[in-house]
Amino acid sequence: MSDGLDQPRLRLGSDPDEERREDVTELADEPEASPEPAADAEPEVAEPEVAEPEVEEPEVEEPEAESVPEPSWEPEPKKDEEAPAEEDELPRLRGPEHAAGELQIPDGYGVIEGSPSGSRRAVGIVVARFNGQLTSELLTRALDELERAGVGREAVTVIPVPGAFELPLAAMALAKTRRYSCIVALGAVVRGETPHFEYVAGEAASGLQLAGLETGVPVSFGVLTTDTEEQARERLDKGAEAVRTALEMADVFSQLRAAAGAAPA
Repeated sequence: MSDGLDQPRLRLGSDPDEERREDVTELADEPEASPEPAADAEPEVAEPEVAEPEVEEPEVEEPEAESVPEPSWEPEPKKDEEAPAEEDELPRLRGPEHAAGELQIPDGYGVIEGSPSGSRRAVGIVVARFNGQLTSELLTRALDELERAGVGREAVTVIPVPGAFELPLAAMALAKTRRYSCIVALGAVVRGETPHFEYVAGEAASGLQLAGLETGVPVSFGVLTTDTEEQARERLDKGAEAVRTALEMADVFSQLRAAAGAAPA
């Protein structure tokens, strides 16, 4: 009988020598371990290299220089050249004189024209006390003009009133007496910061006209309506002008009454 040596031995486990060889082989294949970093050192993290894609830069067209529009205004005129009225920054003021020339009436027509004559005329004057420095000068010039026209002081009656607003009432009262050939109204209204100017000036003008229309006695308008006191002082001759207007209209009315009385019934 065989002692069993020729029979193959059963291997219950792996050969320890082979295990050792495998361990050595595995250790040889593994890379050397890098030394562990210190506890307080931050671990180095290898950032993966990312290939940047090539980006083609777009061609940027340089913007064309915008053409600056030419100014629509015209250059300022020279000092010795006068700019047209529409190009002025502020509206121009009219000159102190009106249009030149006199009224021309064709021949062959009957004309009744008055003259500023004061012979045999009784004149009533209503004057506002408001803006007294201005109205006093207006009155002085009106009285001087009456004297030049031949109106005696005894034929002139002066009635002072508080302001321009009261002028129509006084003019109406004088005209209704039928003692006066004409009425001269004098006053000065200077524009202020409120609409008061428009009310006073407008009512004075319409009231004086109404006094003449209702009574048939000429009432002249010698009331200054200006923006400033300086403008009023430049127009103080309106006192004399109002006298001439009143005397002329009184003469016209006198001729009309004479013509109406001489006309056949």
